[in-house]
Amino acid sequence: MFHHHSDPGADGVGVAFTSAELDLGDRQTGAARADAFARLSQSLGVPVAIVGQVHGAAVADADQAPLVASGLVDLGVEADAVLTSRRGLAVAVRVADCVPILLAAADGGAVAAVHAGRAGLLAGVIGAAVARLRERSAAPLRAWIGPHICGACYEVPPELAADAAARLGVPVPRTRWGTTGIDLGAAAARQLAEAGAAVTVVPGCTLTTPTLHSHRRDPGGGRQVGLIWRG
Repeated sequence: MFHHHSDPGADGVGVAFTSAELDLGDRQTGAARADAFARLSQSLGVPVAIVGQVHGAAVADADQAPLVASGLVDLGVEADAVLTSRRGLAVAVRVADCVPILLAAADGGAVAAVHAGRAGLLAGVIGAAVARLRERSAAPLRAWIGPHICGACYEVPPELAADAAARLGVPVPRTRWGTTGIDLGAAAARQLAEAGAAVTVVPGCTLTTPTLHSHRRDPGGGRQVGLIWRG
């Protein structure tokens, strides 16, 4: 069920990235999605809050969401980051090749989950989430970059690659086919470092790891999530 899972530590923060064992996406029946989130929630012991992701830079606040004992809390808003200071509620983003990023203030006072694809990175979704976290806590930031499509697999045309690299401040990678690509992980790491966050990278390329969902490998396939919570 988990590609990476860390129970709350001394700072009271738990983090997890799920695997392809669960499909947590919307391209399935509502009942199947609810059942998948129920399994996830029960395994973690906290309900899971999500938003409608649109590749933008809006940040949703889950603090006022009606809580359930377990299962899914759909905030019903469009955003690509979600944060909370509330204990016992996981905030999650769904991905299949984009970068899932988890953020926590080192004092454990607030956490956020961020969905960052090419569009979101260019729109500044990481900076927006960091700014909202800074409103809650001045403590140093910790960040986890979860599995995503790597620069050697994210093939795009040369013009798009050059434009993205210039705007994101990272080199144009060569893919394993010898073509041009975009290194989403490097761009995310750069933005997080510029925000002063201490970054942990959880390895795994979604395209080449069969136990992870990948939109490029299976366009009609499922989604995994990155999620973070205060214990």
